[in-house]
Amino acid sequence: MTKKSVAGIAVVGGSGLYAMSELKDVKDIKVRTPFGDPSDKIVLGRLSGVPVAFLPRHGRRHTILPGEINQRANMWALKSLGVRTVISASAVGSLRSELAPTHFVFPDQFVDETRGRVSTFFGAGIVGHVPMAEPFCSSLSRLMYKAALKLGIRSHLGGTYVCMEGPGFSTRAESFYHRKMGYSIIGMTVATEAKLAREAGFHYVPVSLVTDYDCWKEGEEVDQEKVVGILHKNIENIRRLLVKVIPAAAAAGCSTNCAGLIKNSVFTRREHFPPKLYKALKPLIG
Repeated sequence: MTKKSVAGIAVVGGSGLYAMSELKDVKDIKVRTPFGDPSDKIVLGRLSGVPVAFLPRHGRRHTILPGEINQRANMWALKSLGVRTVISASAVGSLRSELAPTHFVFPDQFVDETRGRVSTFFGAGIVGHVPMAEPFCSSLSRLMYKAALKLGIRSHLGGTYVCMEGPGFSTRAESFYHRKMGYSIIGMTVATEAKLAREAGFHYVPVSLVTDYDCWKEGEEVDQEKVVGILHKNIENIRRLLVKVIPAAAAAGCSTNCAGLIKNSVFTRREHFPPKLYKALKPLIG
């Protein structure tokens, strides 16, 4: 594990965002973790003088399904590099007419409908329960939302992200059900990532890039060719936003106490920790 911080902020890229050409002085590093391999090598570089780590969650060639992503390895690897802030970009479907394709959404809640994914570092001898009432770093969300508006990107602050299992898209019945429940957007990755990011003590903010209306809106069903075109525009805009916001985000404050919530979340007494597991979790729980 890296002994000193090499990057205080990281970007996790979703569909379409497989690299950041804006980074200077880049180098690839392979991080070994107690939980297996991350999605890909981590790119280290500088943006406006700020050290940044970049990791494509589906791999650079988009070879990893949402349910196959080794989220524990991804989060542990970033923590080992000294990362404190994680900006997570991902494509989503919209469940509300006002959240149109090409718009950005900065959700403040999520609902997890995934099945069987590993979404905690705890277990096997160490028990922990972290608070998740406010799952994202609200200060960072507001900062990025305001920056997006200044860049002319149609954006929305707040809303609930429902995380489905996938990899298939919704049935129409599922889409209507999610709308009836009052959810705002739907995707396949944020819930698992957010839970592990909280356990790792990150300031974590998802940026949801709307590509389609799921399949609830008549005449606007998911169309692969149309989605790809919108995806390209969204990626162009997220790059613009990252260039603008990363220098400020690296120094942003926090009103959610993201980094401190793990401190009182471990229920097992230290003398009962399995030594091998404690060694793996020590970067996270101290």
